[in-house]
Amino acid sequence: MLMPPRPVGLAAVSNDGSRSRRGNQKPNDHRSSRPGSKPGRGGAPKGRGQGGKPGRSQSQGPSKEARRENDRRPQRGGSRRNDRDERSGREERRPDRDLAGPQQWGRIARRGAGNMEYEDPETIAQREEYKQRKSERARRDAERAAETPEKPKRPHRELDLPAAPDLQRQASRAVARGRSGAPARERRRLPGRPHPVKDPAVALKKLVGEPRSKTLGRRLHEGAKAFEAERFADARTALGPVVKEAPELPEGRELMGLILYRLGKWKEAIKHLESFRELAGSTEQHPVLADAHRALGNWADVDALWAELGEASPSAELVVEGRIVVAGAKADQGDLTSAIRLLEQNWKPPKRPMGHHLRRAYALADLYDRAGRAPRARELFSWVAGHAPDLADVQQRVKALS
Repeated sequence: MLMPPRPVGLAAVSNDGSRSRRGNQKPNDHRSSRPGSKPGRGGAPKGRGQGGKPGRSQSQGPSKEARRENDRRPQRGGSRRNDRDERSGREERRPDRDLAGPQQWGRIARRGAGNMEYEDPETIAQREEYKQRKSERARRDAERAAETPEKPKRPHRELDLPAAPDLQRQASRAVARGRSGAPARERRRLPGRPHPVKDPAVALKKLVGEPRSKTLGRRLHEGAKAFEAERFADARTALGPVVKEAPELPEGRELMGLILYRLGKWKEAIKHLESFRELAGSTEQHPVLADAHRALGNWADVDALWAELGEASPSAELVVEGRIVVAGAKADQGDLTSAIRLLEQNWKPPKRPMGHHLRRAYALADLYDRAGRAPRARELFSWVAGHAPDLADVQQRVKALS
């Protein structure tokens, strides 16, 4: 049987005659009995409450509304901030409490002005970090620019370029420097006559002794045969121990210099041929030595060797070979006129030409062609082709000029 609802505002009485406590109300709390106090909502009896809805059991604790009302009440043992205090705390944390602008604007306008001037601390920190990174980047760029050499500025065509006479003068000086080149190396003066030629076997026996001299003599012979067969790499390999163990043997130095010359090893060839010049006291390999210096652009050495060749007055063939080399050196320096004059000196086509005569005529015809004197070049090339059709490319040169 359901109990009739009790009047609102009356406290429920338990079976032992004591009043039940509301929510978190302590036993000695008599606030509910004060006049004018509002009745609690958590004291409804067990069963159905007003409106026919089932009520909350006492064992389940105070209802939701009772807990909410109790939370709003100040608790003993400590002070609780009210709603005004909470709003005041929020306003303390808000930056818009800082006012800006003249006082006649009013509080709202001044608060708005203060909000406009406010900056978030996080934004300020980010801006400071960006400034620091930018400053660091500028410092690194400045250090890198200081380490990098400055590129030369291109001359202005109208203001910085020298005048035409100055350009001509500079060009003439450059040509003169190119012609002179490096100074000639210091050489010991050659004797009036070449040193007497010794038998290589006897010289090797004196230089390295009896047992080793036979082996080195055999290698010298093998190197000479390979050179005649134009197997220059094999000749160099065979002759290597001879030059290493008997560097004072003139025949070994001479042959090694010629091998390296044919291999295009100009510096090494010059080293051995210069040694042969001093050991033998001879100008026999001066044309080859001068041509190796010509290949490296040592014009002063070419002229010095040509002068030595003229003083020694060796065979006519050797002088012609030297003349061809010197003329080629002058042509390499751009002086075609002097080169042609040197080869034309005392030149007359012989009735029975020899090899050095044909080589001289071929070199002179080539200079004519380079100088633009095609008729003279064609005539001389034709003369060479009539006596030595297999000499170099003489047949093609004749066809090209016909």
